[in-house]
Amino acid sequence: MKVSDIRVGVGDATASATAALLLSVLQDSMGRIATILFAHKLGTTLEPECKMYRLAADVFNDSAMILDCLSPAFPKTLRVVLLSFSSILRALCGVAAGSSKASLSAHFAKWGNLGELNAKDSSQETVISLLGMLTGSLVVSQVSSPLATWTCLILLLSIHLAMNHAAVRSVSLHTLNRQRANLVFSAYLADGTVMSPKKVSNQERIFERDGVLRWKGQGPIGSARVGVSLQDLLKAWAGAQSVTGSFRDPDAILSRIVEIFSDERYLLWYQHLNREVCIALKEGATAQDQMKAWAHALWLAHRLESASLATGATPDKVLGVIQQVRTDLSTRWVACMQDIKSAKWDLNNANLETTSGLRLHVGDSGERDA
Repeated sequence: MKVSDIRVGVGDATASATAALLLSVLQDSMGRIATILFAHKLGTTLEPECKMYRLAADVFNDSAMILDCLSPAFPKTLRVVLLSFSSILRALCGVAAGSSKASLSAHFAKWGNLGELNAKDSSQETVISLLGMLTGSLVVSQVSSPLATWTCLILLLSIHLAMNHAAVRSVSLHTLNRQRANLVFSAYLADGTVMSPKKVSNQERIFERDGVLRWKGQGPIGSARVGVSLQDLLKAWAGAQSVTGSFRDPDAILSRIVEIFSDERYLLWYQHLNREVCIALKEGATAQDQMKAWAHALWLAHRLESASLATGATPDKVLGVIQQVRTDLSTRWVACMQDIKSAKWDLNNANLETTSGLRLHVGDSGERDA
């Protein structure tokens, strides 16, 4: 008897058609609600982290399959919970797989032949599905005991995830998301090394913490947020004062920050409490402005960490390091962009914002969120 039959009541004398219908409605409703919430919460993250979410989609789907197979072993109440959670995981799989697949397809469509690529991909999936059905028919006829069934299931799911992990790792994207920007900029700023997309793909992690700053792929030296509001920037400044015990007029420090970044399309500040760099983007900030802001945050965190100032520096010292890093970065930035572009990196698209960020309007009368 199939698991799909058992979960709707086949073989259970106390089951009814109404109960099976209500269970189906509950599962479908939970899946649709999960789809809406997941797309709302993580929609802007899917393209920058398409490799991670493509593999995560397989994890979601395989986990849902395991829950379906486990559900007959539990009481009815717990079975409903498991099946509802399974439906949620499948909904997450649908959103993550569809969005990440679209981003990866756009990457592979080198000559704008996205339609042809999708058609060939659908044909390939059809062939694989047919081969899978044939293989499954042969396996089912030979496997009968629960132990053998679970052994085959775990083995096949492990092979599935391993193959997809290898496939995702083999993709060399040419856009800079947060993790790839860490690798590229830290290598260049450290010794002038220009990393190619292929070399970066061999070093990047599939699952990485959001916003983490790493110098040359080593341990975390902090984190960064891009597109924060002016209010968040002021909160970071207030947090710095509370940690160091230094108190200054917020208007004075804000004026100093605005002065330092008068020629840039971004502002930033380092928060000692959690070693986080808050980056506020000005109106008109381009993709390269976002990249420069991220490189600034990365180099700032590295210098503060190297000088043992990451958690105990006064705001004045942090301002001094911020200004020095900006000067040094501006000196090397044009050459950096030229060298990185020559390594086939796409500098017209910045995949550094994983949330719907704000823009600041900075004028003679002050600042405001745009």
